Amino acid sequence: MPYDRTVKRPGTFEETVAAVRRALADQGFGILTEIDVQATLKAKLDHDMEPYLILGACNPPLARRALDADRSIGLLLPCNVVVRTDGDQVIVQAIDPSTMVTLTGVDAMAPVADEATRRLDAALASLAEGGA
Repeated sequence: MPYDRTVKRPGTFEETVAAVRRALADQGFGILTEIDVQATLKAKLDHDMEPYLILGACNPPLARRALDADRSIGLLLPCNVVVRTDGDQVIVQAIDPSTMVTLTGVDAMAPVADEATRRLDAALASLAEGGA
């Protein structure tokens, strides 16, 4: 079962990161966490790898609804969005919010996941079109 929603985008890694931030903000998401995997692995393991950034995106009203439905859902929050390079392409991947429903089995999570999916898909679509 796929658990990601993915788009490829032309441009540089830095341009794409900025565009992702704008696209997520346009859909009501803020960035709670930021993990520079490339820098971390270099610092901790002296391992070289391609640019790879994990952004923890949160839409507070959706997070509240999810937490009201299942307090343990915090294990799956925030919605991770990855920006990484693959050769000459920049890839943007977001977790598929439907995994919240699949993993928890909580029916009340479905409308939250549906709205999160709609918003993340809109952000990704704007990136695929070269916008944001």
